[in-house]
Amino acid sequence: MRKLAWLAFLPALFAAVPLSEAYRDTAQKLLDAATTDAAGYAKLAWLCDRIGNRLAGSPSLDRAIAWAAAEMRKDGLVNVVTPEVKVPHWVRGRERLTLVSPVERELAMLGLGDSVGTGKSGVTAEVVVVHSFDELDKLGRAAVAGKIVLYNVPYVNYFTTVRYRSAGASRASALGAVGMLVRSVSPVSLQTPHTGVLEYAADSPKIPAAAVTHEGAAMLDRLCASGEPVRVKLEMEAQMLPDAKSANVIGEIRGREMPDQYVVIGGHLDSWDVGQGAQDDGSGCITAMQAAALIRKLDRAPRRTIRVVLFTNEENGSAGGIAYKQWANANSKNHFAAIEMDGGAEKPLGFGVTGDGLLAQATEIGKLLEPMGAGAVTRGGGGADISPLMKEGVPGLAVRTAMAHYFDWHHTAADTLDKVNKDDLRANIGAMAVMAYVLADMPD
Repeated sequence: MRKLAWLAFLPALFAAVPLSEAYRDTAQKLLDAATTDAAGYAKLAWLCDRIGNRLAGSPSLDRAIAWAAAEMRKDGLVNVVTPEVKVPHWVRGRERLTLVSPVERELAMLGLGDSVGTGKSGVTAEVVVVHSFDELDKLGRAAVAGKIVLYNVPYVNYFTTVRYRSAGASRASALGAVGMLVRSVSPVSLQTPHTGVLEYAADSPKIPAAAVTHEGAAMLDRLCASGEPVRVKLEMEAQMLPDAKSANVIGEIRGREMPDQYVVIGGHLDSWDVGQGAQDDGSGCITAMQAAALIRKLDRAPRRTIRVVLFTNEENGSAGGIAYKQWANANSKNHFAAIEMDGGAEKPLGFGVTGDGLLAQATEIGKLLEPMGAGAVTRGGGGADISPLMKEGVPGLAVRTAMAHYFDWHHTAADTLDKVNKDDLRANIGAMAVMAYVLADMPD
């Protein structure tokens, strides 16, 4: 009888011990394993070099889905499934931007995702340059109609500047523009155009839209400022095909006590159709997969189930995140937390958290990561793929990395494996493993 009373007292005693003390040994085992891990980088190399970029609807994304599911099974994850998701199927086709006058020159460009095409004849028109939406509105229809609008907007930060890429085409077409160009949303450029999705407004005509380099935007701006008419020819075969079949990839480490409570970890498996999708977001997917693989090697599973989810179609539709919530019948009762990594695998700094219910615990877990410089836990975390869960009240976390160069490569042909530092990837794997394991195992 005394023994039973003592056992009943154990959970309260455990809860009284700070998480940073109760899990110090386990965290160190995970971090030590991550420090010497070679399999994570090898997986990322396979994904990048053997499969490559992975736009929604493409055969390469299909190959990546099959490969990732097979890797999860090899690592000992259970209940590995690939539930079907219908995704937008946009194809780029051939494209070209030519400066016609006052001189002839080919300009580096990338069509924006989901853009309409120009037709076989292309669109040839005079360029009008603006540096803000206010400037566009002040010019009005008389100065814009029949022309191609170039937004030469300096980079402030991604979330401030990206609105010119996402909304610029419809803002210009509402005034009669026949095409849109936007300076690539990036802090630097080495003649590197950056693509990304645009969003057409329902009440404006759809016009073709493309990104140009910083250098190209600056030259067009100078030529227009000289007073001579500047004309370009934009040719884009882009088209939206009927929705295609794709899938999320899901695998689990089943919880030993509360298997029907889930801690989700993951990233998005799709990428743009240029580069290799190494930082965005191959690194996030591999971090989640390898964190689970290291946890799987521990002596025992956590109390709750850790579920790895590789989402499809984050880049131009977010269909994977929506479909996962529907597939899982997700609500705050069975999803304890969700962690997304979609900011590249540069040096990890900590985690952002949305959901006051876990902020204190995550902050305590962060202390386990302080020796590696990844212990900062701040308010505000989540991501596009886990946002449907968060709307149901599920706490959302985001891995915070230095992001010193992430937007240099973002959505470009330069997003390749060589941009991922092995030690930084290992550190992210360790940080993800510790946060996920302790959240899944802590008693309350």
